Amino acid sequence: MNSKITRRTRIKAPSARAKILERTSLPLPLNGNAREIALTTLPFAPAYTSILGAAYLADSRNFLAALPPDSVDLALTSPPYALHFKKEYGNVEKCAYVEWFLPFAREIFRALKPGGSFVLNIGGSFNPGTPTRSLYHFKLLIALVEDVGFHLAQECFWYNPAKLPAPAEWVTVRRQRVKDSVEYIWWLSKTPWPKADNRNVLVPYSPDMERLIKRGYRAKLRPSGHNITHKFRTHRGGAIPSNLIERGNNESNSEYIAACRAAGFKIHPARFPAALPEFFIKLCTEPGQVVLDPFAGSNTTGYIAEALGRQWLSSELNEEYVRASALRFGPQGIQRDPRTTRRNSRPSLSTRSVA
Repeated sequence: MNSKITRRTRIKAPSARAKILERTSLPLPLNGNAREIALTTLPFAPAYTSILGAAYLADSRNFLAALPPDSVDLALTSPPYALHFKKEYGNVEKCAYVEWFLPFAREIFRALKPGGSFVLNIGGSFNPGTPTRSLYHFKLLIALVEDVGFHLAQECFWYNPAKLPAPAEWVTVRRQRVKDSVEYIWWLSKTPWPKADNRNVLVPYSPDMERLIKRGYRAKLRPSGHNITHKFRTHRGGAIPSNLIERGNNESNSEYIAACRAAGFKIHPARFPAALPEFFIKLCTEPGQVVLDPFAGSNTTGYIAEALGRQWLSSELNEEYVRASALRFGPQGIQRDPRTTRRNSRPSLSTRSVA
């Protein structure tokens, strides 16, 4: 994370096949949105633009510091985790992780609107040499609240049933631990009352609930203390989801991967599933609002934001990953005009084709 960004930095494509397209055919109103920030505020040029957003090849520290205050509705990201073994996309030692991340967090806090949210996906890890877990992500959460000033709106969890058993020494060799298949998602906010509406992320009722609504339910006080009234049988369009998001991350034939292979680009090795940004973008924003990802990787967040009619900004330090992410927005990428978005909650996007 030490590279410097020069004014008006651009990426030059190595060949016509890998050309990064700038799609600016649909102008956006200049009212403090992503396009205005991209074209009139930031001191360097985007690597590529789409109809609703702009991606930057940039050190996130410089990128975040250049954003105007109170300009972002949702910051959603998955930075490199503090893992024992080094990854090719870079990661920081556990003992230094909190100190490393807090400067980014302070800039995110400054850039958020008063009703904005910061959603942070972060995984845990084992301590080196022992079958014990690190506390670095809990220490980070405490620092984000007590030192930076965020409020913890809710802790959420990503359950990945396809995750491999690791570390192998403790799980598959010595058999002293079980598979770790859950990652943490800290939903933080600038105030105690961030913008959110769970009606935008309702899930289908279970068959039992459908039968209960149809047949009726006798109002009564349950042993748990919950007072179940006649309103319980009202059909409200779906069930309120839990804070556990279940989604595998084992896709191998997506359009993104196929496009990367065709263009000869490196595929980002740690993509998160489209279901995560889709859930929180719907929960915390409305169409037209601004979504930010300062550790964009393959830019799943920007892609989903655009598909849902949100504006977006992203930054990524690795040039190969930026080049590859631009392929999401090419001829085989988003096919619809985001101006046709009339409802906040569209049918779930296929993660097979966009992850």
